[in-house]
Amino acid sequence: MDSVLYEQRGRVAIVTMNRPQVCNAQNIKMTQALDEALVRAVGDDSVGAIILAGAGPHFSAGHDIGTPERDIDKSFTRTATTWWEHSDKGGVENIFVREQEAYLGMCKRWRTLQKPVLGQVQGACIAGGLALAWCCDLIIAADDAFFSDPVVRMGIPGMEYFAHPFALPARAAKELLFLGEKMSAERAYQLGMVNRLVPRAELEKETLALASRIAEMPRFGLALSKMAINQAEERQGLLDTINATYGLHQLAHAHNTLTAPDHLAGQNPKSIADKLK
Repeated sequence: MDSVLYEQRGRVAIVTMNRPQVCNAQNIKMTQALDEALVRAVGDDSVGAIILAGAGPHFSAGHDIGTPERDIDKSFTRTATTWWEHSDKGGVENIFVREQEAYLGMCKRWRTLQKPVLGQVQGACIAGGLALAWCCDLIIAADDAFFSDPVVRMGIPGMEYFAHPFALPARAAKELLFLGEKMSAERAYQLGMVNRLVPRAELEKETLALASRIAEMPRFGLALSKMAINQAEERQGLLDTINATYGLHQLAHAHNTLTAPDHLAGQNPKSIADKLK
């Protein structure tokens, strides 16, 4: 089964994560397939806008930390950064290089795609799922969606793409991290993290309608508008914050390796899911 699906409706490309049996947890195979699909859409002149979606009841449960298809120690094609092979390296270098390529590097790349990307979010949007949503230009959420970054339970200061104080007001970002609890779609909408809040049954229809309207705008104008706003965020410190916090993220992994069963402090998908109930 393909881990990512690609289709086009009118001038909108729909890129869908397709691991619903594991709530679209992101392994390297999926991450690479996402990159290929998104780059394909950008290079197609018949596509004016892109929708990023997740098959099944959930958008994404985050990075794959425990399914049989987890591929943390496997090689993968370098597409988003120029980092070297990680799988034959030891110590901090192994995790640092892998996450720099597969998580942080690709998210930075996707944030700057030259065409508008709309996140279509339902159900769980957890940790690495948040990173995917935050890379999108607009987020349309179903009323059953919830958002969470519970990795402080691992002793880690948020997932790799640390856009928290830019996607949310600072105190709300602290609350998200300090408690590790679910944030409802309604609250995310009130805080400005979500652009549109719609009934679950209307999510696909409403997202496609919005993307179709955007896709009719001049391509170059959209690209320049996106560039202008991204530049403003960067001058406010977005990339500096993400890059600096990535070092703290890796420090936490190294600390866990020295003091706990593994670099995730022994946490697993079940333990995290139980705490989110």
